[in-house]
Amino acid sequence: MSFPKYPKYKASGVEWLGDVPEHWRQIPVWLLFDIGRGRVISHEEILDKPGDYPVYSSQTENQGIMGYLSSFEFEGDFLTWTTDGANAGTVFRRSGRFNCTNVCGTLKLKAPTVSLDYCRHALAISTAYFVRHDINPKLMNNVMAKIRILIPSIDEQSSIAEFLDHETSKIDALIAEQRRLIELLKEKRQAVISHAVTKGLNPNAPMKPSGIDWLGDVPEHWEVKPMRTIANVVRGASPRPAGDPRYFGGDVMPWVTVAEITKDDQVDLTETESFLTEEGAEHSKRFPSGTVIYSNSGATLGVPKILRMDACANDGVVAFERLHHGVHPQFLYHYLASITNAIREKVKQGSGQPNLNTDIVKALQFGVPPLVEQQVIVRHIEQLAKEFDRKVYLP
Repeated sequence: MSFPKYPKYKASGVEWLGDVPEHWRQIPVWLLFDIGRGRVISHEEILDKPGDYPVYSSQTENQGIMGYLSSFEFEGDFLTWTTDGANAGTVFRRSGRFNCTNVCGTLKLKAPTVSLDYCRHALAISTAYFVRHDINPKLMNNVMAKIRILIPSIDEQSSIAEFLDHETSKIDALIAEQRRLIELLKEKRQAVISHAVTKGLNPNAPMKPSGIDWLGDVPEHWEVKPMRTIANVVRGASPRPAGDPRYFGGDVMPWVTVAEITKDDQVDLTETESFLTEEGAEHSKRFPSGTVIYSNSGATLGVPKILRMDACANDGVVAFERLHHGVHPQFLYHYLASITNAIREKVKQGSGQPNLNTDIVKALQFGVPPLVEQQVIVRHIEQLAKEFDRKVYLP
């Protein structure tokens, strides 16, 4: 896309900005805006004083409202920005009455000859540059005050803001559509994988009832076995008391929690954020690299991973030790991943916290094809994953 050029330009004095139209001015934020800051607002306060006025946090526009309070801190047309965290430097326009948490700053225009919408776009560029080039970005009020905004005439500001609003809305729509397509691809991939590990790859294979409602028929030559017959199903162990520095915060042994298992949809777990001390590892349960592990508690139960390191795991994790030589670890992983939703339905306990104890895991039925067939299915799934990645990540 090309744009018309201005007759004359001048050096901006800012390396990343380069030359700018000669008649544009650079004005610091503190001259253009009254700068404010939100305050600490807890969920308890929102519950205690519910009302009509939204409370904005440091999340994205779609996830940013924490709740509603009966009082408000700001009224009118404002810009807000996130001061720190993963979304540091994100700029939004707010209108009406609202509250901000302490990780949000506020900008109230002083000058009536400046467009708030234009400033939103101009600031977004400057804050993005700051965040990208700062190791630990914290865009506090004193930093924001010194940022300079390029200010053209008010007519140009309006035209630029209108153009950017139009173009960015089209881009946002394309991004939303792309995300929807990616989700559909993920669903299709998972459906194909689930079919492969529960029905096999041969559509003409004779079938037999598995005896399990959510599994249905399986190929006639597959064996249906409980998990206890293919592995030693054991639970991890958490040193007590939790958080004790004798056990936690060390650098000796990777520490696997449910959060580590469920943080992404990768097959392998190759690293952890937390480590145990040597004494902590002695009070936990250690599993060797190659072990299939499984989350067994909370809303995210029923998620498998394959360890690619020796590690200890907490008591929210189940492991399949000494896996039978006739079972391929990756086939077991994909089977467990394919039945996650069915298992969650199975163990629902009213409104309480669902748990998947070792007895339930041991009793889970597993349709086991011959090892050679498992290997073929695993290679087929790996090829599917490569094709999916090409569709998702190609520019």
